[in-house]
Amino acid sequence: MNDDVLIRVENLQKYFGEQKALDGVDAEIRKGDVAVVIGPSGSGKSTFLRCLNLLEVPTGGKVFFENVDITNPKVDINKHRQKMGMVFQQFNLFPHMTVLDNMILGPVKLLKLPKEKAIDNARVLLERVGLADRKDAYPSQLSGGQKQRIAIVRALCMEPDVMLFDEPTSALDPEMVGEVLDVMRNLAQSGITMVVVTHEMGFAREVGTRAIFMDEGKIIEENTPKELFNNPKSPRLHSFLAKVL
Repeated sequence: MNDDVLIRVENLQKYFGEQKALDGVDAEIRKGDVAVVIGPSGSGKSTFLRCLNLLEVPTGGKVFFENVDITNPKVDINKHRQKMGMVFQQFNLFPHMTVLDNMILGPVKLLKLPKEKAIDNARVLLERVGLADRKDAYPSQLSGGQKQRIAIVRALCMEPDVMLFDEPTSALDPEMVGEVLDVMRNLAQSGITMVVVTHEMGFAREVGTRAIFMDEGKIIEENTPKELFNNPKSPRLHSFLAKVL
């Protein structure tokens, strides 16, 4: 297996009861990729993303992360999840903890980082997203855009090898979308590997290094964003883009 392949998915299948959500997906995510996953609602995008760190357990197929088959029941999935940052639609911050406490919880508990070091790291990241002055605030005191920026830097506190984003702007008011996409844009420029399920076509086009179009649980087309958006090969992608662009 190629060393710069970070995640490899083979024949991934997922059923919810009788319903087939993923239908034999094969994919590779390489180090430094910003892979954007687009497609209509119900196409399997979020299920695909959540199978990458086994938040959804595949019905069939395999997921390799850093050359380890994490679908093998003998593998300690929590150990591998520590290297996979995840950002959800809903921010999943602990409401009873301050911003800073939310951010240092994982590094102190799971990475066994000294508390002072974790605080220093968290402050640097808060500065990076323009929220250094909100470190003592509680989630209820933040806007949706601020909460999502905190959720992103909280994941970064774990120093992950890949960041997974599940439609991170879909729960936000339109005027807050930009501030979150700016953070993600800067992150992409820093070279971290990202897999982003998104409805933000402008972002996908501009920031992605690879674009993946899914429909009915399959990857229908995959290319550079420029090629995928400008020269769609499949009729299905053609009609999807005609509706969303």
